[in-house]
Amino acid sequence: MVVADDQAVVREGIVMLLGLLPGIEVVGSAKDGEEAVALVAELAPDVVLMDLRMPRCDGVEATRRIRAEHPGTQVVVLTTYADDDSLFPALRAGARGYLTKDADGGEIVRAIQDVVAGRAGLSPVVQQRLLERVASTPEPAAARLPDGLTGREGEVLALIADGLTNAEIARRLHISTATVKTHINNLFAKAGLHDRAQAVRYAYRKGLAQPPGSSIT
Repeated sequence: MVVADDQAVVREGIVMLLGLLPGIEVVGSAKDGEEAVALVAELAPDVVLMDLRMPRCDGVEATRRIRAEHPGTQVVVLTTYADDDSLFPALRAGARGYLTKDADGGEIVRAIQDVVAGRAGLSPVVQQRLLERVASTPEPAAARLPDGLTGREGEVLALIADGLTNAEIARRLHISTATVKTHINNLFAKAGLHDRAQAVRYAYRKGLAQPPGSSIT
């Protein structure tokens, strides 16, 4: 494992703590993101315990570079901050774990073990923030289809409007022909349709497909 933190006292304290924990070997420490990336290239550790706010190269950029250049090394963020502007950029950069610095030794060990095993190593506070973010995210426009159609039913309807047969739709969507028929029956019932000609007109009217010869600007 490599530890990256720009504060020497904090970095040395983390290294000392990790040295006391079972199953963890610290092979190097870095005072900024540039050093962290270099150490990963040299030592190929399983995990980097990464601070975020560091000079020269911050933890987010270092995480991005490590995950791109050394995908066998996982990153667990250990930081003071759990705000959205810190959390989400780090996760998008490829961090698999995220802890705040009030985490105890047991939490750190669990997070490290989780990311090595391919799971997310997130503190309870971070998990709660992610759940809140998901709950508050508006439903995507593509999911708000007319007459209660599901996204898959909308896809099937658009392909009907494109002139595809049931077998062709099944191949396009990698589903069975029977499943296509079920989706068609459901969308016909929801939209009050009786045949494919009505379905095509409905798709054009609702903007789910473009009539032949129309252009999009």
